[in-house]
Amino acid sequence: MSQQTAVLLLGTNLGDRKKNLENAVNKIAEAGNVILTKSNIITSEPVEFVSSNYFCNIALIIGTPFSPVGLLDLAKNIEADLGRTHDSTKTGGYTDRLIDIDIVKYGSLNFISERLLLPHKKHLFERAFSKLVLDNLFEIKT
Repeated sequence: MSQQTAVLLLGTNLGDRKKNLENAVNKIAEAGNVILTKSNIITSEPVEFVSSNYFCNIALIIGTPFSPVGLLDLAKNIEADLGRTHDSTKTGGYTDRLIDIDIVKYGSLNFISERLLLPHKKHLFERAFSKLVLDNLFEIKT
């Protein structure tokens, strides 16, 4: 089975944040993905909503056998398995969360569907915390 390279961004601002990230990374790997590079943990304020709970964020480069939509389904299943109950795409707003897993890039693919937009423009161009985490990821990779 051929693998594609994908970039994921993970964040959490509830509970044991480092453990939440560790559990998510383990589940991503257990599903058949290969963790190629992992950034350092970056702490950031919430974006696009108000909360006193700061986020811990990491980025991953993975090798994945999943299609883009298959990888999105896996991410949503892992989020649910780890206790996430709200999905901003369904509720229309951001809230505190145990885990959030976003696909930032999937190879060089440009992809648009109702559920997924690749590359993830907000993470690549608009959110300062995302740029910090992704810059750290690519520094580690080189």
